[in-house]
Amino acid sequence: MNITIKSYLLFIIYSFMPLTQEFPLDNHIVYLNHAGVAPWPRRTAQAVQNFATENMNYGARHYLRWEQQEHLLREQLCTLLNAPNTYDIALLKNTSEALSIVAYGIRWQNGDNIVITNQEFPSNRIVWESLQNQGVTVRQADISDTTDPEAALFAQTDAHTRLIAVSSVQYATGLRMDLTKIGEFCQHEQILFGVDAIQSLGALAFDVQTCGADFVMADGHKWMLGPEGLAVFYCKAERRELLELKQFGWHNVDQPYCYDAKTWRIASDARRFECGSPNMLGIHGLSASLSLLLEVGMTTVETHVLDNTRYLFQRLSQLSGVQVLTPQMTGRYAGIVTFRPRHGDVEELFCYLQQQGIICAKRGGGIRFSPHFYTPRQSLEQAINCLKEYLGIPREEKA
Repeated sequence: MNITIKSYLLFIIYSFMPLTQEFPLDNHIVYLNHAGVAPWPRRTAQAVQNFATENMNYGARHYLRWEQQEHLLREQLCTLLNAPNTYDIALLKNTSEALSIVAYGIRWQNGDNIVITNQEFPSNRIVWESLQNQGVTVRQADISDTTDPEAALFAQTDAHTRLIAVSSVQYATGLRMDLTKIGEFCQHEQILFGVDAIQSLGALAFDVQTCGADFVMADGHKWMLGPEGLAVFYCKAERRELLELKQFGWHNVDQPYCYDAKTWRIASDARRFECGSPNMLGIHGLSASLSLLLEVGMTTVETHVLDNTRYLFQRLSQLSGVQVLTPQMTGRYAGIVTFRPRHGDVEELFCYLQQQGIICAKRGGGIRFSPHFYTPRQSLEQAINCLKEYLGIPREEKA
């Protein structure tokens, strides 16, 4: 073997050897459901265990240190989003809470409309439809059979469009939206722009300043590899006061620790959206998970996620009995690959894969595979072999 190639391969091997220790998954499963709920890295489980033990032994004696961890998490999320400042980062319960803060914070006028796509996860549809009693209509752009989904979005807008709200990556088809293109359109047309980034943040490099989003939200339990119950909400500085607050408490005032104060003002930073005590357990867990992603580097993470996606495209395309539903054009896919059998029942195939230890999801009329950057190639091949067995293709033969 060429010495240069050998050195490169050894570099790759030794660079990623710690990942086998970070993800000690059961040997009987292949985990391909990071678009659903991701397994925790070892360091995350250890951080949660350490926090629980500290609580058991000392209660809140070291609360000041916990607050330092909270500040660190805001810095990590600021880096992950490329947000201008940690003041733009709020820590909320989940994506739906963040969407609701936007939906019920904007002062709508009768006749306003909101434009979304027809592929949105219910969280990014129901919340807008709930505004109908305020005279707001929701327009769904059909992006199912088009090579220019952004144009389909723009075609639904008019002079009364107040907001375009999209997922960065569609949960079922895996379609990746061109956020920069949408952001430029919204800026030109003076339309607010919201992004549900749960299917890309932690899988792909994200730049909130480049895409120009006013609001970005994402739970930590998918591609960010963290626990459920904690989400990031980015709000552009000049949009904070646009959102009328509906929740108030001790924590979202400018001096939260002045308990005896009889007067108060709402915090000027994104903490204004956090009315009560922070989820310290989740903070310690998510911070540990993000430390891994940031150590590896999001450029590297994205490279490996997309490599895994392309490998699945290649292998699935060799199976005549399978139809890939995820767009395969460069720039239009992320970490999700959805497919369905050309003949046969999706539910039956899903149950078969689950029984074989292939942890995946049934979404959008197909089977969804969503490997992360650390997912080894042999795991993908094991999943393909199980699929071939279901289709009646012997492992030793080419499809």
